[in-house]
Amino acid sequence: MEAYYGRQIECLCRSVHGTDGSIYAEALRRWDGIAKPIGGLGEFERLIAKIAAIQGQTDVSLSRRAVVIFCADNGVTAEGVTQTDSKVTAVVTENFARGIASVNRMAAVADTDVIPVDIGVAGEIREPGVRDMKIARGTANLRREPAMSMEQTLEAVHHGIAFAGEMKDAGYDLLAVGEMGIGNTTTSSAVASVLLRQPPEMVTGRGAGLSSDGLQRKLAVIRDAIALHHPDPDKPFEVLAALGGFDLAGMAGLMLGGAIYRVPVVLDGMISGVAALLAQAVCPHVTDYLLASHLGKEPSCALVMERLGLRPVIHGQMGLGEGTGAVMLFPLLDLAYEVYRENRTFADIHIDAYERLD
Repeated sequence: MEAYYGRQIECLCRSVHGTDGSIYAEALRRWDGIAKPIGGLGEFERLIAKIAAIQGQTDVSLSRRAVVIFCADNGVTAEGVTQTDSKVTAVVTENFARGIASVNRMAAVADTDVIPVDIGVAGEIREPGVRDMKIARGTANLRREPAMSMEQTLEAVHHGIAFAGEMKDAGYDLLAVGEMGIGNTTTSSAVASVLLRQPPEMVTGRGAGLSSDGLQRKLAVIRDAIALHHPDPDKPFEVLAALGGFDLAGMAGLMLGGAIYRVPVVLDGMISGVAALLAQAVCPHVTDYLLASHLGKEPSCALVMERLGLRPVIHGQMGLGEGTGAVMLFPLLDLAYEVYRENRTFADIHIDAYERLD
């Protein structure tokens, strides 16, 4: 199965090309013709143009969107790197399906569907409405052994790719990614340290509220894991298998699927950004299909966005996860899109248009 998943992913990624630059430029010209200062809506003009290039048409559609939340447990919690134990992951996963988590409240305002995915929760999920893609009941403890086998890693990535295609077939115009998994700031920081070639202390934060002693323990665990596995940053799937988690793998797959099936994917915070680093390492064109929502409070966030070449538009020092930051971008896109779609042009009001002078 490992060879099968590997061949499938490689074959699908070969089909990915950059987006249509002519449509992007045409969308920007449309912005320039609207009766307002050129570039007056800043990065939001470029985001709408990027969506146009992804969708292959200047008349973009933002009407149907969803946040896909990959839920999984991490064996590294045995090392005392979190405030809570892994039982919380199953509880919150079921809360997504019940519609009572933070992201549900925000998604209701943003007219966004919430789709929780069990890709590796240790506990039993009984609540209807959780998509079952479980690979295993959590990962192994990365400080003692590889977090996942290569077969598990590739299977999780493949699930994410296939789900993006399923969402495209179901008529979704925009996808966002979220995650839920106690211990996943540890796994993500470990992966970021290797891929960014930075020492762990440069990319590791307090997660959901560790004490100073807890942060030092977390750093020690990451250093020990990297020393144990010696992951090669030029082999992203090996890094993911040794140090990552099922949530990271699923999100990376969904991003690759977004590029394969031409669906824009909105990133959330640090953890989804690290998943995007993995996707980019496998398929460099994937960033043409990604939108950055916010710059989170974890220390690696700015470094990750710089490597991805993406510019988050929300700077709120958030660290909630669940896809909340990604969902927060949707109403802002709606506001910008109304100007793009409905505003009068300079020609409509019979005055000379602004010109680009640089």
